[in-house]
Amino acid sequence: MHIAKRPAAGTGALLDSALDLRDRDIVHRVREAIRHRQVMLVFQPVVQARTPATVAFHEAMLRVMDETGRIVPAREFIFQVEELEEGRILDCLALEQGMAELIRTPDLRLSINMSARSIGYRRWMRLLERGLAADPTLAGRLILEITENSAMLLPELVIGFMADLHKRGITFAMDDFGAGQTVLRHFKRFSFDMLKIDGQVIRGIDQDPDNQVLLRAIVALAEQFDMFTIAESVETASEAALVAACGVTCMQGYLYGSPVLRPAWRDSSPGVARG
Repeated sequence: MHIAKRPAAGTGALLDSALDLRDRDIVHRVREAIRHRQVMLVFQPVVQARTPATVAFHEAMLRVMDETGRIVPAREFIFQVEELEEGRILDCLALEQGMAELIRTPDLRLSINMSARSIGYRRWMRLLERGLAADPTLAGRLILEITENSAMLLPELVIGFMADLHKRGITFAMDDFGAGQTVLRHFKRFSFDMLKIDGQVIRGIDQDPDNQVLLRAIVALAEQFDMFTIAESVETASEAALVAACGVTCMQGYLYGSPVLRPAWRDSSPGVARG
């Protein structure tokens, strides 16, 4: 008979200590990256579901570089810095670099991620106002992405913020929809223009009848509120076919392009689709 061993005394404390050490190391690396300006954007296309050769826009995603020169994806640090000053600074850097890209490229449409916590951050708002003043076409080409979880933390603040910036032509996308717990009474008031459906709903959806039902329900919800839908993390042709058949407006994922540091529109070649 196999007898399961009990965890050694203090195992929980050791694990907590290890996790705390890891988090502090991640925050330190982010601080160093900010200090040395080793923070950059990578760009991934979002394509139309019915005509995937047509790029609707590009998403600008933040990356930091560690001391070894390795590019660190946001998922490895974003939760650790979300509530810290560093999280606000990263949002500022993303906005600053993203708007500079929009100003340099007049026919580009770009989405930039932000936290609801940055709405009241004066430096972030000053950067936004400066960009809007520098280029009168920028507002109509800028999409601000706020995650579902972030929006739910400060719903009243987000609702007012969106109402003000909608008047100026800025578009809003709720990111990672389906990963959090949306309160529908707030959802009705948010007035997001786009729903980005989280990858956990999309991955392997061609083999998952439950997620197919969930996707159709999300599409119906979005249509009721006049919102476009974007499926994230589309990686196979069979996933793409199923997603398109469900009525999703746009798709994003490695099937259509990985995030790149140097996007095609920086080349002088004519005919580059920029979204």
